[in-house]
Order: sequence, then structure tokens, then C-alpha cells
Amino acid sequence: MKNFVEELRWRGMIHDMTPETEEYMLKNLTAGYVGIDPTADSLHIGHLVGVMMLKHLQMCGHKPIALVGGATGMIGDPSGKSQERNLLTEESLRQNENGLKKQLAKFLDFDNDQPNAAILVNNYDWMKTFSFLEFIREVGKHLTVNYMMAKDSVKKRISAESKSGMSFTEFSYQLVQGYDFLHLFQHHDCHLQMGGSDQWGNITTGTELIRRKLGSDQEAFALTCPLITKADGTKFGKTESGNVWLDPEKTTPYEFYQFWLNVSDEDAEKYIKIFTLLSQKEIQKLAEEHKEAPHLRLLQKTLAREITIRVHSEEDYETALSATEILFGKGTTETLRRLNEKTLLTIFAGVPQSEITRSKFESGIGILDFLSHETGVFTSNGEARRMLKENGVSINKDKISEDYLLTSNDLLNNQYILVQKGKKNYFLIKVVS
Repeated sequence: MKNFVEELRWRGMIHDMTPETEEYMLKNLTAGYVGIDPTADSLHIGHLVGVMMLKHLQMCGHKPIALVGGATGMIGDPSGKSQERNLLTEESLRQNENGLKKQLAKFLDFDNDQPNAAILVNNYDWMKTFSFLEFIREVGKHLTVNYMMAKDSVKKRISAESKSGMSFTEFSYQLVQGYDFLHLFQHHDCHLQMGGSDQWGNITTGTELIRRKLGSDQEAFALTCPLITKADGTKFGKTESGNVWLDPEKTTPYEFYQFWLNVSDEDAEKYIKIFTLLSQKEIQKLAEEHKEAPHLRLLQKTLAREITIRVHSEEDYETALSATEILFGKGTTETLRRLNEKTLLTIFAGVPQSEITRSKFESGIGILDFLSHETGVFTSNGEARRMLKENGVSINKDKISEDYLLTSNDLLNNQYILVQKGKKNYFLIKVVS
């Protein structure tokens, strides 16, 4: 087995851990788990640090357990939150669980027959049969209110500064999460719980519960990673349109690729260690090459390629690359025609758009009429004619002349025409019935 803790350490993925964690894992093949919030049917990139911790755990010979917090999702974790969140139905939770499993399978091996095959569990499956009286007798009696009140996540919510206070439901969250660790410890030989640094209080409640209920000699460990931040102080994983999702229907592969491509140099050097499987030597070499020619953005391009291929596919990466080249003037008509409609609309979401009826193309439409009267790309035929003579107009990335006749063969995805005026001015024309 490889040294799991050392692997995380050089990648900058350790914030805190309990004593003797590293020594125990060097001597024992064990299971470790990360809890995942099931409030959506897709992971977003904020989940990826925990997923990568599980990936490294499996690569180092240990068994990763992804725990979907079905029961805890019905309560709401107070950590880092200022108010209680909406609770989910069981039907919604199961639907979300299925979506998460498909995405996790791109990182974790669930199907091998080795002792370290990954498993997915849902804490709703063991919590749903617990009566309230059983829970407070079997779990609640082992931890004092004083112990629970001392946790930072609780203190912040019940402080004088918090207007919303904290419900008993949320107060009980750490007990439920603590019981998860106890359950996995007893049924899956799981000795390690991992999570973000904001989860330290909840995770150590689990180690404490195991020792108080099963004996002080029981070996249970906690390990947390730093919360990922951006160099400019803004929140990681957020864009103007919201979360960056792994589901291509929520965030297109092009948008996903662009997020990573546009991170700062400082962030790229940090993220490439956390979100890729490149070795320490490979990353050091890349970082050195990047410093010699930062304008080439080698770190960002490598990071974006590696993570886009893993989350989506090689084909989606190539499409995103083509789309990027088109937007910055290097793409060809051929690459433009290969784009699907969703990617095309994503790339040119911010450009001026207009519509034209399909009937206009039946016998062909002259380029001057198309550019001025029909679409308003130019204010007059004279302006369009001057730009055409200067070779400054492209249709679908091809330069065209004044005698060009547009037909249905020019339509992208049988519905769009991309006009480029000069170097940077794009117009997207939609053909409607």
C-alpha cells in the first residue's frame, strides 16, 4: 500500500487529522468514507475535493465508501450555514442518489472484485428504522450536551449574532453523523472519516461516539482537507450563473472546460495538485515550464484537459477545445459545423441575435440583403458592401464576397448562421419556420 497521508500532504489536501492516522493506515488496509449532500441529482465541483480524497484512498490500496446523506439530508447540516435548509422527500433523495452514483463511477472503481472496491451507501437505509426513543437511548446518552454545544458550528448558530437560532433538528445533526461513523465502523470495518475542514466537529463527534460506546481502545480516525479558496478571495466553484456542475445538462462541457481554463496562475498551481492524478514530478515540471512562458497558460490547459476528460469524455474535451478556438478566431468552418446546438448557443450566448424565416432560403438570399435588411447586422447595404470589399465579413468562419448567395446548406445544425464582422464582432442568426 502507498502512503495515503503522504500523497494528500504533498498535494496540499490536509488541514487536520487525528494522531496516529498515518501510522495506522500504513499498517492496515482499511475503509474510509466521505459524506455527500444529496440535495441535487448532480455533484458540483465543490464536491470534487472529497471525491479526489476517496480516489487517492482507493489508489493507495484502501476501500473508499461514498456515503449519500439521505437521512442527514432530511435534517440539514448547520456547518457553515446561517439558516435551516429545505428538507427532502425520500423519492427525491433516491433520484438524487442514482445521479450521484453515475458520476462517482467516473472516479471510483465500484465493480472490481478486490477488497478495496468502492461502495455507495445511504444513511437513510439504517436510520429509517430507528425510533426516536431507541436513538436517544442507544446514541444520545453517550454524548453530553456540553460536548455538543462546544462545537464551532453549534456555537455560531446559537450566538447572539445569529437571528435565526438553531432548531433541535439541526442540533441533532452531529449525533446522526456520528452514528454514521459508528455504523460503518461496525459493519464495513471503516476506521476513517474524511471531509472539509468545516466538518471537523461533526467528524470528531463520530470518533468520540465510537470510543464511548465500544471502548476507549477502538481505533477511529478523522482527516480533513482545507476549504478550497480562490486567490482573489471569491468563492471557489461559483460563476455568475451559479454552481459549476458535473452534469452536462446543468453545466455544458464547454462551460466546465472554460472554468478551469480561466483560473489564475496561482490557483492553477494549487488546483492541478488537488484535481488531477498527475504525479509530483510531472506537476513540478509543468510548473517550471509555465513560469518560463506564462502566456501559454500550460498549467491551466493541462488542468482543464485532465479534469474535463475525467468528468465528461475525450470527445467532449475536443469539442470544448474546438469551441474555444472558434471563439478566439482560430476555428474553421469544419470545427464550427461539428458543434452541437447546445455548445454553439453556450459559446455565443452573449452575442447579438436575430431571426429570419426559413422560406427566405428556398431560392437563396443575397448576402447584402441578408446582412442589412433581413438581420440588421449592418445598418445599410452601403456599409455592408464596404466591409465585404475589405474582406471583413465571414459566414460560419468563411470569408465571403458581395456576390455570395446564402442557401439552406449554410445552416449550422439546420437552424443557425454565424456572422462575423471584423475580428471580434459576432452575430448569431436563428432560422425560424
